[in-house]
Amino acid sequence: MIEIVDIRYCRLGTADLDSTVAFATNLIGLEEVDRADGQVYLRGDHRDHNICYFEGDPNDHTFGLEVETLDALDAAATTLQAAGIDMRRGSDAEAVARRVMGFINFKDPTGNSVDLVVRPFHSGRRYFPSRDAGITEFSHIGIKTDDAARDEKFWSGLFNIRANDRIGDAALMSFDKVHHRIALFPTDHAGIQHINFQVESIDDIMRSHYFLTERQVQIRFGPGRHPTSGAMFLYYEGPDGMTYEYSSGVRNVDADWRPRQLPFKDESFCMWGARPNIPEFSDN
Repeated sequence: MIEIVDIRYCRLGTADLDSTVAFATNLIGLEEVDRADGQVYLRGDHRDHNICYFEGDPNDHTFGLEVETLDALDAAATTLQAAGIDMRRGSDAEAVARRVMGFINFKDPTGNSVDLVVRPFHSGRRYFPSRDAGITEFSHIGIKTDDAARDEKFWSGLFNIRANDRIGDAALMSFDKVHHRIALFPTDHAGIQHINFQVESIDDIMRSHYFLTERQVQIRFGPGRHPTSGAMFLYYEGPDGMTYEYSSGVRNVDADWRPRQLPFKDESFCMWGARPNIPEFSDN
């Protein structure tokens, strides 16, 4: 079993690096950390970075999950190879670009690119927002799946990642007490489906709702509240069609939590009545 201890980052290609970074700082509220070799690093918490944008194919997505030790990384490589999963060890230069001491890369059955990293960098300074969006941490991602049941079995079979609830076949999964760190959303291709940042309160969500609407950013879903995690939310569209989310109040679960099955309907995504304008969320 591969033990994941944290979710670390997303690496995203973008068609226009400067405008994407401007959106991330001026509208999302992330802090630009560094620029190096055509890559821009941004964060919303104590980690070295949460998102790395680079000039490239907007469909080129990778997310990073952390294991605890170098020995655990070696063991993970052995486990993946034994399961017939193609993997490769990152070079020293690639590790520098990811701000980690080492990593391996593999793809899940849908084709999502995953880095398993060890000893990722933390920042020596506190996060300083470029606007006061109330962000407290990078919390979870949605990933696309062309077979949700198969991919859930992949993640729960090889990793300490379990489903805490399901909407249709879409599993909301975690490796720790937070209700979900990875959410599977059915579609026909690989990629990161959305990127979540936690904010302090519903006040931050509502302030951002008006802030983004005034700047003609497309609101894709919300404000609303998820029946599964209990989190209040706001989803909005960023550059290259990427969906970003603010949420607050996500529930924690313990070992006694039993996963619930919800139907794949609009009301399973929002208990207040908001209707999603996100293809992977819609029952239409």
